[in-house]
Amino acid sequence: MRPDAPAHLSLLYRGRLSSCNYDCPYCPFAKTRDTRATLQRDAADLARFVDWVEHDAPADISVLFTPWGEALVRRHYREAMTRLSHLPHVRRVVAQTNLCIGLDWLDHVDRDRLALWCTYHPGQVRREAFVARCLRLRERGVRFSVGMVALHEHADEIARLREALPADVFLWLNAYDERGPGYYDAADTARHLAIDPWFGYNLEPPPSLGAACRAGEDVVSVDGDGEVRRCHFVATPLGNLYDGSFLGRLGARPCPRAACDCFIGYVHRKDLPFGEAFAGGQLERVPRALPA
Repeated sequence: MRPDAPAHLSLLYRGRLSSCNYDCPYCPFAKTRDTRATLQRDAADLARFVDWVEHDAPADISVLFTPWGEALVRRHYREAMTRLSHLPHVRRVVAQTNLCIGLDWLDHVDRDRLALWCTYHPGQVRREAFVARCLRLRERGVRFSVGMVALHEHADEIARLREALPADVFLWLNAYDERGPGYYDAADTARHLAIDPWFGYNLEPPPSLGAACRAGEDVVSVDGDGEVRRCHFVATPLGNLYDGSFLGRLGARPCPRAACDCFIGYVHRKDLPFGEAFAGGQLERVPRALPA
């Protein structure tokens, strides 16, 4: 371990992949198709990243794959997660996914280290088929959370999904990004909070400017070129992963943004309850315990 590295470092990796097999009308990430050349470059970048984690990582590592699209339909992501899950210094490897693919590949992973952040998209997949995959994850002992975008037209689906999932599976809800003023009334908000008690932080994020955050301290964002930033939402680079230049620039610093409305950002704020409520499960969005 390098003396200028934290004891544990979480890496939020977002490569060149920007295509998805779904076309949800509200999603900006499902409107492109990656070329063969882009996919080949993405696979090469990912292989380089996994090699770095295996051979050059300066600390214990956790990885969250947060692509602009669906990663697990691509074999190179499934193979990367499998390989990472078997490395002794990797605590957790996670991917955001629509859970559309078969699950046999999970027979080859270390299930104590791999987890999935799964999103249900009504209109793209039958609820019964999605829930069946969730139950198979549970049978395999794979750690996971499930969530939806809380659109008005999906209110019944949210309730039905909650009923269909085991009580100990967390169902998170994201506020609809393109909502206008008053999109959620008091009854809507109360109904969503009864399912996801942390929904309010997504709906009305508390001001971030000047807030203490682990982003840039022991959590960073990495792109396909290895450029490291404190998080996905702050453009200023800290350096490069592969030459180690980012390490000397890690450290506690206040958030420069007015607000942060994405879980993968605000979960790392030190002044919010997520460090305790989601301890050990921040990357996969799994709380330590569900409220009674």
